[in-house]
Amino acid sequence: MTTSTAQTPAPPPQAVTTSRAAPTAPRRPRASFRSRLQKDWQMLVLMIPGALCLLLFFYVPILGNVIAFQDYYPFITIPEAEWVGMWNFIDLFNDEQFLVALRNTLVLAAVQLALFFPVPIVLALIVDSMMTPRFRKAFQSIVYLPHFLSWVLVIALFQQMLGGAGFINQFLASHGMDTIPFMTNPSTFPLLVTLQVIWKDAGWGMIIFLAALASIPSSLYESAATDGAGRLHRIWHITLPGMRPVIVLLLILQLGSILTVGFEQFILQRDAVGPEAAEVLDTYSYYAGVIDGSWSMGAAAGLAKGVVGTILILASNKVAHLLGEDGIYRGSSK
Repeated sequence: MTTSTAQTPAPPPQAVTTSRAAPTAPRRPRASFRSRLQKDWQMLVLMIPGALCLLLFFYVPILGNVIAFQDYYPFITIPEAEWVGMWNFIDLFNDEQFLVALRNTLVLAAVQLALFFPVPIVLALIVDSMMTPRFRKAFQSIVYLPHFLSWVLVIALFQQMLGGAGFINQFLASHGMDTIPFMTNPSTFPLLVTLQVIWKDAGWGMIIFLAALASIPSSLYESAATDGAGRLHRIWHITLPGMRPVIVLLLILQLGSILTVGFEQFILQRDAVGPEAAEVLDTYSYYAGVIDGSWSMGAAAGLAKGVVGTILILASNKVAHLLGEDGIYRGSSK
């Protein structure tokens, strides 16, 4: 009996796949520091005056904040002043006038944040979508021109319009009506100073948002218009999302300087409405430190304001990261 054994075919050899890496462009060797210095020395020379100004008038004075922890008075050197630690800050928060200034600052900052911040955005949307190019240029020039005026001139213009002997009150008096104390009413003072800030700086802030609008591709608007989207839908779904990174960035910076509502604007109107309404942290530091001679108290008030502003910037930047925005800076990725 013969048995035939069926030979099973050998499995085909496994295909050997070789993966080739995509060709990458050769990396350019990094230029040495000396060669870059020789190439850009003209720009570095032009930068020297600005860098020196920043160093001398912004960073060096920061070292003077040490007097907030000392019993300092003029005509002695900082090393000679007695070290008192945190007592200046304790006295600061026990000072009733400081609490009034802090309350006024927070109220004014909240009103300006709610009423002033949206105005440049609205102006940018109006200029970008509803005006001819010729009228647009003229409108831009007129709107941001007040930014270059000093606060002395701005307050004088408002005094001529809204003051007791101003145009509006003279018109009311000539028609037998009671005059309105626009410039001396403490209860409406936050609205008055916010109106002044809007008139002076809203046009200048509009330029930043116009630059953000220019970066939005026009093809998105054309596609949306082809699909039948109206103007409001295009603004809501294309324009505002395109402006969102800039809006978040400026909002973080605004929160960081929320306790710096201004100095000249309030010191010029402080006597008209009284310290109870116009005293803010900037004017408190001036009157407590320079006028009354409590230099350490004034420095403590300014340092506390700076620390709070720094904390607000860091916290708001972290919130922006949680919401998916870049914010001011990105931390190192792990």
